[in-house]
Amino acid sequence: MSIPADSCSRRRFLAGSLAAGAGLSMTSWLEAADEPFKSSQLAGFQQPKLPYELGALAPFLTEEQMNYHYNKHHASYFKNLNGLVEGKPEAKATLRALVVKSEGPMFNNAAQAWNHTFFWHCMTPDAGGKPQGELAQAIARDFGSIEKFQAQFSEAAAKLFGSGWAWLAADKDGELSILALSNAGTPLKEGLEPVLTVDVWEHAYYVDYRNERPRFIENFWKHVNWDFCSQCLAGKKPIG
Repeated sequence: MSIPADSCSRRRFLAGSLAAGAGLSMTSWLEAADEPFKSSQLAGFQQPKLPYELGALAPFLTEEQMNYHYNKHHASYFKNLNGLVEGKPEAKATLRALVVKSEGPMFNNAAQAWNHTFFWHCMTPDAGGKPQGELAQAIARDFGSIEKFQAQFSEAAAKLFGSGWAWLAADKDGELSILALSNAGTPLKEGLEPVLTVDVWEHAYYVDYRNERPRFIENFWKHVNWDFCSQCLAGKKPIG
């Protein structure tokens, strides 16, 4: 997609390929930001509980959809990961660090475990309104307006071929980018800090939306947890 340059913006749009970057300098997230996911380090990697009930997001996502997504797909990534790290030094790593350092099947399962946990926190039954404060300012600075950002993010998510994730991520200077990443792709692998994501694997929406990915993405905006996103941009440990 071609996006016109804007001299008043420092916007960068990445779809499938990334510029090199580092994590937010204000905190060392790579070292310490596993707070909402610490349960994954108790007896093997444990799947954290949802921050709401299975049916709390209905009618956007029904309890049936969430049951398949959380209790089957998400749970399977943790089960597979534990089988892969059993008896290995990686079993003692944090999930986030494992995502950054691993490759192949271990990365695929670790990243999918982490990505999904992050995704659950990007949504809330009590969502409403628009981003506020520093997040709103950063979006306006880098995309022109919240409406332009949402349009670009939605297009990236809708047009991503096959399975994957659309992300809003920040570099070490807090500059925001949209990333459309295939399969288990995550900004963590590129040293960027995740701020917001939507899962566009078919298992994320097929029960409720069949092949209507754009409609799923449109309804996603009604449930974005902007407070959580603001914490991520600020470099705070998100509260899970």
